[in-house]
Amino acid sequence: MNPKIERLIKQFAKLPRVGNRAAVRIVLSLLQTRDGRIENLAATLLDTAENIVPCKICGTLTDKTAGVCEFCRDASRANGQICVVRDMGDVWTLEKSSVFHGRYHIIGGLLSGASGVMPEDLNIETLAARVRDENISEIIFALPNTVEGKTTQHYIMSVVGAGGVRFSELASGVPLGGDLDYIDDGTLSLAFGGRREL
Repeated sequence: MNPKIERLIKQFAKLPRVGNRAAVRIVLSLLQTRDGRIENLAATLLDTAENIVPCKICGTLTDKTAGVCEFCRDASRANGQICVVRDMGDVWTLEKSSVFHGRYHIIGGLLSGASGVMPEDLNIETLAARVRDENISEIIFALPNTVEGKTTQHYIMSVVGAGGVRFSELASGVPLGGDLDYIDDGTLSLAFGGRREL
């Protein structure tokens, strides 16, 4: 195979949840249909990379000119709740299901000694300041139901401290080792509604 095509396939295969076979299909589809899709895709990728940045408050992706995302700007979401999630994909999953109407805090991963992910690698320290500054009464953990997820959750609770803040986590319906991306809206709604205090 042509080395340039192989290099492009390898780049697509590096994306989360895109294996080598899917990468081959994507690249071949782009190359075999010369209708401007490649140029449009390249221009859109460059524009997005240059103009989308993490929100300086919560970490969700937003327009560079705004600096603060739509969730942090929306006064109706200042309801005293912050939902702690691993990444932007979890925010989109929760927004699509319409089960949460507060604000988010993206930590950017999970603590893992095996992978070398330490507290300083994650967006955790700013959460304590947000709790104080935004008058937060409840932190809801929507982290994966894994050892790493639970370890991260306990670490965050120790950093934030009790100080009148209620901690809760999603309830039934989220299987052990489960990821939000794979849970249907109905199950997610039940898990949110039945969340339990920690």
